[in-house]
Amino acid sequence: MGEDARATRMRLEAEGSRRQEPPLGGGGGEDGGPDLISRLPDGILGDIISLLPTRDGARTQAISRRWQPLWRSAPLNLQVDHSLSGQDPKRIILATKILSDHSGPGRRFALPSFCLRNRFATIDGWLRSEALTGLQEIKFSYSNSTLGLQLRHPVPPSVLRFAPTLCIAEFGYCDFPNEMAPLLNFPHLKKLALDMVSISEDALHSLLSGCSVLESLLLKRIVGIGHLCISSPTLRSIGFSAPREWESSVATKFQELVIEDAPCLERLLPLDPQHVPATIRVMRAPKLEIVGILSPGISKLELGTTVFQEMIVLSLTTSVRSVKVLALYSLGPNLDSVVDFLKCFPCVEKLYITYSLQKMKNARTYNSLDPIECLELHLKRVVMNNYYGMKPDVAFAKFFVLNAQVLKEMDFGVVHKFCSDKWMANQRRRLQLNNKASPVLHGVIRFFQSSILLLDICGSLWYSWKSLVSIQKRFISFLSLAERLIDDCLCHPLPMN
Repeated sequence: MGEDARATRMRLEAEGSRRQEPPLGGGGGEDGGPDLISRLPDGILGDIISLLPTRDGARTQAISRRWQPLWRSAPLNLQVDHSLSGQDPKRIILATKILSDHSGPGRRFALPSFCLRNRFATIDGWLRSEALTGLQEIKFSYSNSTLGLQLRHPVPPSVLRFAPTLCIAEFGYCDFPNEMAPLLNFPHLKKLALDMVSISEDALHSLLSGCSVLESLLLKRIVGIGHLCISSPTLRSIGFSAPREWESSVATKFQELVIEDAPCLERLLPLDPQHVPATIRVMRAPKLEIVGILSPGISKLELGTTVFQEMIVLSLTTSVRSVKVLALYSLGPNLDSVVDFLKCFPCVEKLYITYSLQKMKNARTYNSLDPIECLELHLKRVVMNNYYGMKPDVAFAKFFVLNAQVLKEMDFGVVHKFCSDKWMANQRRRLQLNNKASPVLHGVIRFFQSSILLLDICGSLWYSWKSLVSIQKRFISFLSLAERLIDDCLCHPLPMN
């Protein structure tokens, strides 16, 4: 009876495996195996092709007869940069040929850091090509060396023909003329980035009011606005920085940002500690979760009725309980200032602090009769960058070791020359880990080079973003790292609810 059961089971398994084995495809896979990809519908294959780099997408025509016609009908992804050709004249020829050979529609057109010279008509012709009809994503930037800082070429008017279909738009080193303002209506735009763009306050307000579903906004060193007031029912993230002194006249320096009403805002990201609007006012943002980088460059910060002036609290009347991640940039390890921020954001779970070496302005002892909710219940991770291991640094860090009740880990960004095993062991001893307040802080004290830790700090500000660009270089200065991460991460999709 047992032998009959085994024989039946083996027969059923053999029949099942035969049913699951696909027949060989006409295209022929690797080693003569089945070509399963070629069996996909044309629409799916077209989507795959449109996600490939421009040259690789065009090369799919050589795979087989099945693939040959697909590239011309797949949504076009055209990136006119060094990946297309290292030679500028050849790049122009290739882009022109691709646009003439392709039948459209367009998915993505990227023209980054383009040296205009006398090619305005060429660019305008590209933008009017039928191959780009229905474009969903555009990245358009003139070269930052094409003109002086105060004079920029205008955005070609032909860009506006994509307004009804664009979902993602990035513009850099160009000018938005005032006469364009009434036409800036982008009903499907979810992500907008303006980098070193010249635009008036009226034109920018008109642009933002024309983006009815906008979720992500980057305003990086834009010139021409002094005051910006934002009310948006859909905006989830805003990153911003002010131009450097030599990039904008005093009359047009970005002085004030007001978030009047943003019911969906999750991220408030001042991106350059030294070049930010002098005043930031957040009147209503009930879902705010990530804030930073806050720095003394912000002369006045208002969160509801709570007011900070150059990182010092003036009025602490309300708390923002929605914030879970906070990043601070300080001129020194000032405990009073940091503790005031923790009182303002009592539910912070991750605290990131970058500071320059100075004497500690004050040493603070924890008063259990005046408990700080963040330290008692919520703070799980503390990251300190530019840590030298000197007495002020140790005292500052030890405050969290001895008082944060649920702290799980601490990371320190240190100068490379200090990263020896002996030095790190001595630092762990000085931090008095034996007297730690948190039972779950099981020696999770890590030391990294400052540049590497900065990557982690900034990366955590974007922890729920999907970066499509691999960051491979090592960064030393805080500013250059932040700027690179902005470019890589800020304009890529947020996860949908």
